[in-house]
This record gives sequence, C-alpha cells and structure tokens, in this order.
Amino acid sequence: MKLSFGPLLYYWSREDTLAFYEAAATWPVDCIYLGETVCSRRHLLRLADWLELAERLAATGKEVVLSSQTLIESESDLKALRKLIADGRFLVEANEWGAVRLLAEAGHAFVAGPTLNVYNPDTLALLAELGAVRWVPPVEMPCDMLTAMSVPAGVETELFAYGRLPLAYSARCFTARRYNLQKDDCQFRCLDHPDGLTLSSREGEPFLAINGIQTQSAKVMNLAHRIGELRAACIDVLRLSPQSRHMANVTAIFRDLLAGELSPADASSRLVPLMPAAACDGYWLGAAGMAYHPEQSAQEYPA
Repeated sequence: MKLSFGPLLYYWSREDTLAFYEAAATWPVDCIYLGETVCSRRHLLRLADWLELAERLAATGKEVVLSSQTLIESESDLKALRKLIADGRFLVEANEWGAVRLLAEAGHAFVAGPTLNVYNPDTLALLAELGAVRWVPPVEMPCDMLTAMSVPAGVETELFAYGRLPLAYSARCFTARRYNLQKDDCQFRCLDHPDGLTLSSREGEPFLAINGIQTQSAKVMNLAHRIGELRAACIDVLRLSPQSRHMANVTAIFRDLLAGELSPADASSRLVPLMPAAACDGYWLGAAGMAYHPEQSAQEYPA
C-alpha cells in the first residue's frame, strides 16, 4: 500500500508552499499531487511554477500528479485546464468531467478524482475505458459500498484517509462573505486561515470548515485505526491531505503503520495531538460523517 499527498486545499503564501514541498521531497510518501483545485484566484503559484515543482519532485523519485481545478467557471479557467493537459509530462487528476473529456481526447491516462462522484461500477468502467488508471472514491462512500465496487483491471483505488474532508463547492466564496467582501475583491483572506475557518453550530459544536468556495468537515478524517479494513478493501493508495503543521510527523506515523512498526491503536493515538481538530470516521461506517466510532468495525456498525 502506497501513501500520497492529495492536492493542497488551502491558500498558503508562496514561500510556505514551496518550503512545504521542498521538505516533502524527503518524507516517506510515494505520490504527490500538485496544483490548485479550489479557487482560480489563488495564483501565487502559476502553472509554470507547479510544473517546475513537479520536475523537482519527480527527480527525487516521487510520483507526481497534477490536479485540475474542481469548478470551472470561466473561459480563463478552461484555458488553464487546456494548458495543464497539453503539457503531457505528468499524470493528471481530473476533478470534473470536462477534464475527463479533454484527457480522453488527448489520449492521456489520468486519475479520476473524488469530485467525479463515482458511485457505481458502470461509471468506473466508463472512466477506465476513457483512460483512468486510478480512481479516488467520493469521501462519503462507506466501506460496504466500496468493497462491492467492481474495479476494472489495471485501475488502482486511492482512498482519502486523513485530513479535513472536502464536502462541497460553490460559485460563492464563503470566506469572503465571512468578512463582508465580494468574491472578486476577497483580499485573499484565505491566507489568514491555513487550515480553513471553523464554523460551529448554535450549540457551540464544531460543524464545518470554510475554505474559500469549498466547504469542509470541521473534524479530521482519520482511518489509521482501520488499516485492517482498508487492506481487506484492496485499497492501493492512502491519501493524506496536507495541513499547515506536523505533516512530517503525520506521514511518518502512517508509514510506520503500513510497515507494521506501529499498531493501529498506537498510530491513531499518536495522531491526536497532531490534528487541527478532533477525529471522525463516520462516512466509512455508513454513519453521520462527523461521528467517530473507533471501537466498531464497518461490518459491525448497524446499517
């Protein structure tokens, strides 16, 4: 089983972003996804910068995948997507169906990202025919549904295993709205929230996190304690979503877990002080996403 870093979901300064990936080149992660997937206004790194970074990481032996934007809203977004696909040097993660069409027309293999919302074997088979060599299930797909999926030969399964869950996207920027700003004059306030901006319910319970146009879970998906179930489900790659602090330690814990040097319980407990919020695993169980039931297996949880 391999480890990957999913695309950076937050807006960090150029210096912090480059420093993160320079450090990540030395961490025990097999695959790194690069690129802006959330908001086209986040342009401290342009496509040329991502490609240069991709070359440097590939030279260290990492598998590099370039991720496409999830919500295409303008001709400039489409132009950027076409440039990304035309480069052709690296595998691309398609995060919307327009990217799938362009990749298929170009004859390029690709990763089918989680926002394609693949819930049935027919859709997955279609993506494989179009060139998908890996797919990432939707983050809310439970274990029993995933294990029932018929995965075509030659297609890897990559599962979101750690990080705040990306739940939804909107044309409206929630972070700008929080500061009474227009989306086109957001003053890039996402830079002030390197792990998202937590929202609480009226009862004071952390409920969601806002990240520009993206809505996330307030809690952190952590499936380290379920490594046995992940292996039984034939997961090929575990996706870790980058966070602003402690990512080197998070990666090392997952690597030791996969190597059998840490027990699932020990790995999960060591992750607790490293997470920006409490853990959840509800979606994996087919339960409420924000729930956390480390004592129950997916097979035991009542449907």
